[in-house]
Amino acid sequence: MERPRPQAAVRAPARPPQPQSGDPASRLAGKETMPAVSPDSEPARSTAGLALDSTADHVHSPERAARPVPLRDQRILVEAGELLRALAAPVRIAIVLQLREAERCVHELVDALGVAQPLISQHLRVLKSAGVVHGERHGREVVYRLVDEHLAHIVVDAAAHAEEISGTRSHGPAPRSIASQQETETA
Repeated sequence: MERPRPQAAVRAPARPPQPQSGDPASRLAGKETMPAVSPDSEPARSTAGLALDSTADHVHSPERAARPVPLRDQRILVEAGELLRALAAPVRIAIVLQLREAERCVHELVDALGVAQPLISQHLRVLKSAGVVHGERHGREVVYRLVDEHLAHIVVDAAAHAEEISGTRSHGPAPRSIASQQETETA
């Protein structure tokens, strides 16, 4: 007695994978698009029961331009995002603030920041690959300096803004110290 064979499931033809925004393949193809939603954004909130803005209800303040500013070249926006990503760690911010004052070698940064040498070296590699710092060998040591003073301004302005808003916070977790991030932070 012969058993009936199970029929193979009918499958739809496979579509070639589409590169996602930020995918290196899409960058190479020149098809980079802006993401519709930031990965850092909060979850969408329900708009049930809320009236949608109509053109009659939508009024701009006189101080603000009614038309949006044209976007910069996509390549520039991606590069700016990469730069900000390279600066987006407290240890790297502290390194930039140190280098703003003077050129420093690794052991000077270790002493000034109280962070382990391997972690300082790792963060310097990230900053160097992003074009934020430049290292120059002096004998057995490498002395690091900022590539451009504009980068220091970005960090100083961000730190000043953080100081301003920290005075307005009434609750929330206390910020972690740089030394406490040694074990949890990676490039």
